Amino acid sequence: MSRPDKQPEYLTFRCPLTVEAASGTDKQMPRFRMVAYTGGTMRISGFPHPVVVDLEGLAIERQDIPVRLDHKPQQGVGHTQRVAIENGQVIAEGMISRDTSWARDVAKSGVNGFPWQASIGAAVVDAEFVPNGQRITVNGRTFDGPLHVVRQAVLKEISFVDSGADTATSARIAAQNKEQPSMDDNNVTTAEDSAQNATQTDGNGASNEDAKTTKSEPKPDKPLDSKPTTTPKTVNASATDADPVIEMRQKLAAETRRVETIRKVCAGKHPDIEAQAIEEGWDEARTELHVLRASRPQVTSIHTRQANSNPQVFEAVALMAAGLPNARIEVIYAEPVLEAADKLRGVGIQEFCELACGQQLPRFRRDASGWLEAAFSTLSLPGILSNVANKMLLEGYNYIEDAWRRIAKIASVNDFKEHTRYRMTGSFQFQQVGPDGELKHGKLGEQTFGQKADTHGIMFALTRQMIINDDMGAFTDIPRQIGMGAAEAIADAVWGRWLGNPVQSDGKTFFHADHGNYVDGADSALSIDGLTDAEVTFGLQTKPNGKPLGMPARILLVPTALKVPAEMLMKSVQLNETTTANKAKPAANPHVGKFEVVSSVYLSNASFTGASSKGWYLLSDPNRLPAIEVAFLNGVDRPTVEKTDADFNTLGIQFRGYIDFGVREQDYRGALKMKGEA
Repeated sequence: MSRPDKQPEYLTFRCPLTVEAASGTDKQMPRFRMVAYTGGTMRISGFPHPVVVDLEGLAIERQDIPVRLDHKPQQGVGHTQRVAIENGQVIAEGMISRDTSWARDVAKSGVNGFPWQASIGAAVVDAEFVPNGQRITVNGRTFDGPLHVVRQAVLKEISFVDSGADTATSARIAAQNKEQPSMDDNNVTTAEDSAQNATQTDGNGASNEDAKTTKSEPKPDKPLDSKPTTTPKTVNASATDADPVIEMRQKLAAETRRVETIRKVCAGKHPDIEAQAIEEGWDEARTELHVLRASRPQVTSIHTRQANSNPQVFEAVALMAAGLPNARIEVIYAEPVLEAADKLRGVGIQEFCELACGQQLPRFRRDASGWLEAAFSTLSLPGILSNVANKMLLEGYNYIEDAWRRIAKIASVNDFKEHTRYRMTGSFQFQQVGPDGELKHGKLGEQTFGQKADTHGIMFALTRQMIINDDMGAFTDIPRQIGMGAAEAIADAVWGRWLGNPVQSDGKTFFHADHGNYVDGADSALSIDGLTDAEVTFGLQTKPNGKPLGMPARILLVPTALKVPAEMLMKSVQLNETTTANKAKPAANPHVGKFEVVSSVYLSNASFTGASSKGWYLLSDPNRLPAIEVAFLNGVDRPTVEKTDADFNTLGIQFRGYIDFGVREQDYRGALKMKGEA
């Protein structure tokens, strides 16, 4: 999200436009009339929120405003003859006076029915941001934030464009005769009429009917240039009336002197200003002013840290403060984001929040409640901090060992109710079809296993102490620690259940000799012979109907102390083993590459009941025959951070991190435990 008070230096507000063929046969310059803006909200490129232009602050410095195509100075179309603010609307009247291909295209296309629209360009002098939850009255109407109010702007030009933004406006172009009626109140639709006749569209007001032309006293067309730099020589009025050639020569001479003066002022150093001055009829004083401004040296702003409208920049700044390696951050963000974030390295929490929320905040030590309310009333800051907290929480979440993912089935539940898993245990063995061609029905049976998800979470806060200490790293470290806590909660639940060997519905523990999945004694130690015995025992498992399970072991699960011996058994073709009696040394390894080795520090941790540094396990593929299952609500297998309602009484902002999951053992046939000792 962009900074809410950051606005471009120029805006355009657009309106629909229609063209009508002229009556009669005379080919004269077409005129246009428009209701260009109705005083409502608009969506304008460069502003993150709706925009309202305060008509009291819209300056119209001249009446002969240039008319262009697509806001390009080189694509001249014509000029206005009258621009005014009437009845809360911007109204303009003018003619397509340029002899250019773009002017001809606009006029001809309009007559052919092309739906031209108009866009009025204004230079922004001052703008105000109205935050969410506040109201403001502009142009006689009340608006709710968030929005931008352009308090002061200067009307610069009008352009023909393909599409418009303010749907509550209207305009008309018509080819016409030498004399044209002036626009009056009968020619345009008022704001009150518009509101009754149009459909509301994103707060802009209502669209008007095409203005109807009425007869009025004719007036001569305004000359293209009414402000020559040098006053032409005085001539006798009667001579001028008698000889129009003299008047034409005088005007031509004045225009020539004006152009020469402009070229002399620009001195070949400002071609863009020179072209614009000649095109728009500037006088010498105005041209000199623009050249003077363009010639001023660019002074570096005294503000060394400029606010950035990209929220990703602030996220990157926070991650840098958290001490994440640059390589990790570079994977997340693009190069321009990283460059902007690098310039903000070292900011504290107070400056970070002020830049991110896009407005000046009161001093925290003097007004802590006011600081919090102002900072978190914006849309950008809470979102940025939540995203940072989420990333840091995930960073911590990934720090913790997750070997359980390789031995457990990962499932999804859609609520917090107790769920029952079913496993078909009947016989589906194909049987020979008799002479009658009848197929026998398979025998179905059901074996059930339970599962239930619960919520696990914790609260954390951007506290008053953190803000006063101005330590950005303190805020980012808390969600990282919580992420680690979330991962530890899952690991504790999985391995606690696994090592705890819970009692099943038949009254026996999960790992039990009667279940055929538990072997003890000295021969159960991890070795070639012990692994051979485990493989044979696993293969003896049967279905409830007594038939072979037919599901081979795939995973060798060991504590950290047995990780190296297990990997040697899986990788070494020859083993110089001394624990097996009557073996030639070295001996061929019959188990090389047979099982996937998974090791976990939790298996031998003394804080868990049943932990052992010598016990080890064989498991089947958990996706085919799971011995244990971890289920997440709606499949979301990582924690979430949410910002809670601001508690300004505690002078801090609270967040909560949570994850919804459940752990339950499933089919004991899917795992075999070897005690590893007598």
